[in-house]
Amino acid sequence: MNVTDPLKNGLAEIRVAGKTLYVPAAEICDRTVVVTGNWLRRAAIRDENLVEGEIVERPESFLEQLKRSRLHADILSFCQKIPDTTPRYQFHLEWDNWAVVPITNYKAWWEEVPQETRKNVRRAGKRGVVVRTATFSDEFVKGILGIYNETPIRQGRRFWHFGKDFETVKRESSTYLDRSEFIGSYFNDELIGFIKIIYVDHMATLIHIVSKNAHQDKRPINAMLAKAVEVCAERGISFLIYGKYIYEGNENSPLTEFKRRNGFVSIRYPRYFIPLTVKGSLALNWGVHNGFKPLVPQSAANLFRRGRSWFYQRRYPDAGALSVNSNSAEAKAI
Repeated sequence: MNVTDPLKNGLAEIRVAGKTLYVPAAEICDRTVVVTGNWLRRAAIRDENLVEGEIVERPESFLEQLKRSRLHADILSFCQKIPDTTPRYQFHLEWDNWAVVPITNYKAWWEEVPQETRKNVRRAGKRGVVVRTATFSDEFVKGILGIYNETPIRQGRRFWHFGKDFETVKRESSTYLDRSEFIGSYFNDELIGFIKIIYVDHMATLIHIVSKNAHQDKRPINAMLAKAVEVCAERGISFLIYGKYIYEGNENSPLTEFKRRNGFVSIRYPRYFIPLTVKGSLALNWGVHNGFKPLVPQSAANLFRRGRSWFYQRRYPDAGALSVNSNSAEAKAI
């Protein structure tokens, strides 16, 4: 979930899975609360993982103001920030996780990652890839556009950003510019991959990380991640976050393995769920407050993913690599 514009007529602009949506919202205790969902209306802090300071400073006061607002929600969810992972509240909680590189210095990270990862980073340089921080400009946006429009399929599914025009890509890439940093990988002066980092207090969060399939053999993703760690270490950042470590209970996914090989570890943190209506209480009691998808057995989910990849391979035979590997990965949209 990502945001661009402030509240307007009680609505906030968010992006989910690459699509722009306008949802009910209100300012509560200096936080923008958005409500999403159909059968169950879920309230959450907009761009929760990008909020600086305490996410919800005084939950009881927050709840009182939320209930007095015009928002109609069945359940509220919020979390604690790492490294503050000891539960502090008596609400119903579940453990969530981030993929994190705890940073002391670049040398420590370099010596900790597997030899294969170090080889991939060196290989990028040997094959002519230049990795450097980049200035956000129209020229850089054109490079992003070229990467996005290379293929309609990534990771075995439709790529969210394929087919977007210049102005849309520029607007969606320019959020939080005052505390963002871009890293680009270049081959013969062509942008073949980029990372967007947003700094949040003592942490840094990877929002975008993508490269061209045509240059996978040059390992630009590995080289950019190494540069991201170096940049964060120079800025005194304590943690570099790259989405979840474990998605939907699948500890052996290719994306999790990719993160593991690049020095990321799992850090769990408490997420709270507070029912606001009878429907919210029932959903929490029945275990469907996160929807029905988490209830699908992992074996069935894996079967679906394989079927989806097969379908897209048949439909788009020239789309390039369809699964995550050490050369291709995207940060999940936030």
